[in-house]
Amino acid sequence: MDGSIASILALDGITNGAVYALLALAIVLLFAVTRVIFIPQGEFVAFGALTLALLQTGAVPGTVWLLLLLAAGVALGELVNGWRQRRSAKALLLAALRTLAWPIAISLLTIWAAPRHWPLLAQAALTLAVVTPLGSLVYRAAYESLADASVLVLLIVSVGVHFVLTGLGLYFFGAEGYRNPPFWDERFNAGPLMLSGQTLIVLAASFALIVMLWLFFERSLWGKALRATAVNRLGARLMGISSGSAGRLSFSMAAFIGALSGLLIGPTTTVFYDSGFLIGLKGFVAAVFGGLASYPLALVGALGVGLLESFGSFWASAFKEVIVFSAILPVLLWRSLRDPHGEEH
Repeated sequence: MDGSIASILALDGITNGAVYALLALAIVLLFAVTRVIFIPQGEFVAFGALTLALLQTGAVPGTVWLLLLLAAGVALGELVNGWRQRRSAKALLLAALRTLAWPIAISLLTIWAAPRHWPLLAQAALTLAVVTPLGSLVYRAAYESLADASVLVLLIVSVGVHFVLTGLGLYFFGAEGYRNPPFWDERFNAGPLMLSGQTLIVLAASFALIVMLWLFFERSLWGKALRATAVNRLGARLMGISSGSAGRLSFSMAAFIGALSGLLIGPTTTVFYDSGFLIGLKGFVAAVFGGLASYPLALVGALGVGLLESFGSFWASAFKEVIVFSAILPVLLWRSLRDPHGEEH
């Protein structure tokens, strides 16, 4: 291996690591706020890429029907719970309308816009608008009633949610894979490197989103509320911060990050309904480097995972996944030796 090959592999690893960094941030955010180890984070990646791919063909993406199905299920559950609590009919109707309004509105817009072949950026924005609400709906359907359960119970629920979303992905998208067009189809020479416009888009978008997340948590009231919930759930409740609202917001943010990641990697690889699992798992490995608590360490871990995957594919392409996932073992061993008697809080 000479310097030119090493630089090419390093660029590829950094590009993939930037996407894994976004997923790691989402996983750390969800665990800090809700104590959920969200295994299905990668499903949002696949849904984002596949939604845009179907919009490119002029077809209505299956995400629309999934969104309506989840919204109807959540609304029905709220009506049943409200009826058991003897709430008024007006309150029940308003709650159902709040749940259904955005999913119905964005679904109708997508059904109308799909055959009109909007520009790529407009279709990407529409994709984000469709996939992002899925996060809040998944939280309300699967996790909200179990908010005070143990981490183990929430992990088991995450495994079930993963299989459900994967099955729904197969039903709504089919087994066929799709590859999206690049957002910027240009080539630039930088010494031995050939930089594509899509690579620059991935790096710029990842950096911009990381900066926006930092500003959100440091400067906005909602961000500070999420930080307070992550530090002390009971204390946040006593200060009037709803843990349910914090969970919905954090899951919506995770869905947005996942969908954006899907848009970024869609032009670089063929995405299938189940492709998100491996991608999300690499983000999880990066999050474990940060102990599911440290955002900076998760970013470093994500870049390390990307570089390890890139160089591993060069030296032993058949075992690159084994190499990446084996890297988690010394990290877990080191953390268990540092804190052998850690208790759940």
